Amino acid sequence: MEDFPKYERICRESEIQSLFEKGAGFSCYPYRVVFLIRPVGDKPVTCRMLLSVSKKRFHHAIKRNRVKRLIREAWRKNKTKLYEVCARDTISIDVAFIYNATVIHSYAEMLERTDKAVNELINRYEKTLQTLN
Repeated sequence: MEDFPKYERICRESEIQSLFEKGAGFSCYPYRVVFLIRPVGDKPVTCRMLLSVSKKRFHHAIKRNRVKRLIREAWRKNKTKLYEVCARDTISIDVAFIYNATVIHSYAEMLERTDKAVNELINRYEKTLQTLN
């Protein structure tokens, strides 16, 4: 997984609304993570992402865009683990990352914390599977 194509982004308002209404969430500093597990059906397995950085915390667009670039790159590096789980169980996952920190962390920190968030997401999915069985 070397890129971040359009089909991995959540863009439609109806999809965003259903993610926040039906999805579960957790906090993993500096993120609030909301996720929704979807059955695949006849579509290919995907892990789609939505990204939000508050104007209230970062007034200048240049800072918001910097944070979004860092998160996108960290997601791109860490999404393969999530894709493996999705392919194994033939599901798709929509994930929203809401950045809650008031400072811009370094790329190394973002990479580490995004990895932690992805691992927590996989753990929560596995726990959900265990309770269903």
